[in-house]
Amino acid sequence: MTKPVDNGRRDSFKKLIVGGAAFGSLSSFDMKEEPKALKGNITHGVCHWCFRDYSLEDFCVEVKKIGIKGVDLIGTKGWDTLKKHGIYSSMCNGAEISLTEGFGETKYHDQLVKNYTEMIPLVAEAGYKNLICFSGNRRGMDDETGLKNCQEGLEKILPIAEKHGVIIQMELLNSKINHKDYLCDKSAFGVELCKRLGSPNFKLLFDIYHMQIDEGDLIRNITDYHEYIGHYHTAGNPGRNELGDDQEINYPAVMRAILATGYKGYVSHEFIPKKEDKMASLAEGVAICDV
Repeated sequence: MTKPVDNGRRDSFKKLIVGGAAFGSLSSFDMKEEPKALKGNITHGVCHWCFRDYSLEDFCVEVKKIGIKGVDLIGTKGWDTLKKHGIYSSMCNGAEISLTEGFGETKYHDQLVKNYTEMIPLVAEAGYKNLICFSGNRRGMDDETGLKNCQEGLEKILPIAEKHGVIIQMELLNSKINHKDYLCDKSAFGVELCKRLGSPNFKLLFDIYHMQIDEGDLIRNITDYHEYIGHYHTAGNPGRNELGDDQEINYPAVMRAILATGYKGYVSHEFIPKKEDKMASLAEGVAICDV
């Protein structure tokens, strides 16, 4: 006896196959095809440093084809190139000393205050609003000392940021793998700093890859702390490579959680492509996150 066809099960399986294609291998993604129009719910950015084979000029041309609207971590020398191609400087840099030398140590405050005092007006004059900063390394200090030091230094520049409408954003970085001894390595530390500063012009750059390594529980933390988050970065874990199904972060689910908070800013891709066609990797990462 022939069994009746279970249309519901068949349709569900078809949906699973189609959905899996967006989260699948790069072999299914052909950059020769015209990129599909993005849904527009997520505003995509990208970090140029991950694609150093491309000059900034060529990079702008290529990412614009994918539908990316912003490039992160560009300083004053690159802004004219971005503007030429109609691309936004979604996270400016150039005032920091380094990732390891930051606001967590008072000996760097004078230089940092000088740098940010000069840079903040330039960011505003160029029509941008996000400027990155770092806590620097812990070097034996406890959280409370680190929080007090960061607060002391940042309070000296936040009035300038508020005056010019610039948001200072401290990046959360993992201290387990990539940035040993980094101070601001947990959401709770960054959120406490935000609360102590009490300024809408200080936010956290929530790097999804880094926080997956150091704390996990991504969706809960994004949901609970979203009011303190001003920007997002992506990368696959482990490896900091492509966002496909050979890594552990469920990016579509994370993107839906971000959207549920009402977030309207940039989600910028900061993964290091390991496959030969780097632009295909980037286009696939955008497609995966385009919920």
